[in-house]
Amino acid sequence: MFDVVTFGSATRDIFVRSRELKIIDSREFATGKALAMEAGGKIYIEELFFATGGGGTNCAVTFALQGLKTVYVGLIGNDPGGLEIFRELNDLGVDCNFIKTTAKAKTAYSIILSVPDKERSILVYEGASHLLSLADIPFEQLKQSKWFYLSGLAGESAETFEPIINFAADNKIKLAVNPGRDQLTRDLNILKKLLNKIDILLVNQEEASLITGVDYKNESELFRKFDELVSGIAVMSKGKEGVAVSDGQNIYRAGIPESGYVDRTGSGDAFGAGLVSVIIRNDQIPEAIQLGTANATATIQKLGAKKGLLKKGDFGPWEKVQVKIEKL
Repeated sequence: MFDVVTFGSATRDIFVRSRELKIIDSREFATGKALAMEAGGKIYIEELFFATGGGGTNCAVTFALQGLKTVYVGLIGNDPGGLEIFRELNDLGVDCNFIKTTAKAKTAYSIILSVPDKERSILVYEGASHLLSLADIPFEQLKQSKWFYLSGLAGESAETFEPIINFAADNKIKLAVNPGRDQLTRDLNILKKLLNKIDILLVNQEEASLITGVDYKNESELFRKFDELVSGIAVMSKGKEGVAVSDGQNIYRAGIPESGYVDRTGSGDAFGAGLVSVIIRNDQIPEAIQLGTANATATIQKLGAKKGLLKKGDFGPWEKVQVKIEKL
């Protein structure tokens, strides 16, 4: 029996940091800014760093470090990148028996281009992890699991989202879901009809507004709508403003510690899995928010999504965030 089963991407991450990359203003991009280098030119980099990433594996490592019996279900390529993902997960205590390899694609890669202490852009090769099919999931061996944690499922893997949730509901397995781009765009109607089967929904402000149709600035009304749609807890991250969580009766709010950062890659996974770890253990929302926040703060102090993750009992060097509670 597993405490938690994670689904989502598995990637090999390459961090490229150079002060010669330029941030320019441009109306051609949604943010109004672009990361640029001279066409046909050459720039030198200060740092090149290899790590593993992807929502499915990042969350699996947090759960394992928190002392939970954890297995990751996913696809990697039959290549050195896939081997490194397998090796690191195994070393960090994640059960790797349900990781499969495929010859159809190489292991997924992300190349993170960044200017130190400034912006970053990410090049993504979706690769093997986005080819997961129902045939790759050992459902019979997962029936006795306590929790499923789903991070974004993209490409062909998105077709497994609804069957996984229905399987969990049918077998009384609790569900935590952090939906990805496909679930929030082309499959939004599918996500909406499944919300009443989800025990913990983790989204940001814009995603919360998209799902509910309520302006994210109107938090009370937004969470009232979530209370109608979601069977359990709704978690809404608010960037620099912290987080708001509703259990249908109360809204719990907390900020974030004052800290610098090296790279923000994986911070959302660290927060979500840290929060859910406490809910699995003792169902205490204030402590869950504190651990999730501490875990996210710790991981952004290191390059790579897994290097800074906290172990059970460790909340990092920062004071625990104060959690304020108000009636919904």
